[in-house]
Amino acid sequence: MVQAASEGVDVGLADRIAGREDGLLLFSITPPRRSTTPEDAQRIADVTVERLHAIDVDGLILYDIDDESDRNPSERPFPYLPTKDPAEFYQQHLTGWDKPVVVYRCVGKYEEGQLSDWLAAQDPDKVLTTFVGASTGEKVRRTDLPTAQKLWHEVAPQMRLGGVAIPERHSTGGVEHSRLVRKQQAGTSFFVTQVVYDTSAAKSMVSDYFYACEEAGLEPVPVIFTLSVVGSMKTVEFLEWLGVEVPRWVRNDLEHSPDPLAKSYDQCILAARELTSYCEQLGIPHGFNVESVSIRKAEIEASVRLASHLRTRRLR
Repeated sequence: MVQAASEGVDVGLADRIAGREDGLLLFSITPPRRSTTPEDAQRIADVTVERLHAIDVDGLILYDIDDESDRNPSERPFPYLPTKDPAEFYQQHLTGWDKPVVVYRCVGKYEEGQLSDWLAAQDPDKVLTTFVGASTGEKVRRTDLPTAQKLWHEVAPQMRLGGVAIPERHSTGGVEHSRLVRKQQAGTSFFVTQVVYDTSAAKSMVSDYFYACEEAGLEPVPVIFTLSVVGSMKTVEFLEWLGVEVPRWVRNDLEHSPDPLAKSYDQCILAARELTSYCEQLGIPHGFNVESVSIRKAEIEASVRLASHLRTRRLR
């Protein structure tokens, strides 16, 4: 079971990460499109807050979306539409959210001064961040990842810094665990994975990371596995376009199911159980992030149900 902090004890997300606790539960959303009116953006924020307060998640992730067409030349299943800056969406519209947020920063989009000013203005008990580097080495970047990490060290080292972990990259290159160790040595205190459907790849990555930490004399930091329900094969194709590996057998089940949303929900539960069992066996702190980036009501509601299930049910 993904457990909340001890009853009667107000332990924030930043402290729980620092304590390398198990059982973290996050919920992630993409801010509305940049063209969304302030009134509609506020409505979206209010509905989100209402849904998540009922689940008692430990924190909210706000994604920072960038155009990744340079990484994948294939046609994008859904068109890229710029979204509101997650930091601005939080500050202007999520005033009713009283728990921590993890604000993603695609650092290549921002000038050093912008990042520095933003870091300096945040309350580290309420705001955590995850830096995301450029999608390819050829992409034009206003700030690269090493520079952004240096700014964090100089301006806001008390803020918990997260990193992205990609199991599929480990499957193809076998060195993702080394990236995680280097990021941890540079100050990263938790990792959030890309969406996981290939549990074998995720287990291999955390296994190699665990033993690499042991060799380097480090304590592993929490690894937060991202789960996401899908309601159509087009959504599956979009995940694959983003680089998510959907095993053939899972894809077949979804494609031939009369209710792919229910089938993917069940698969997410199975994945959570498998990953929980393995991480407990290995002794690595872990948790889950339920991703809700669809605009379809059925998929949003299924994501909320999944988060509620992870909070209240046993995963063994």
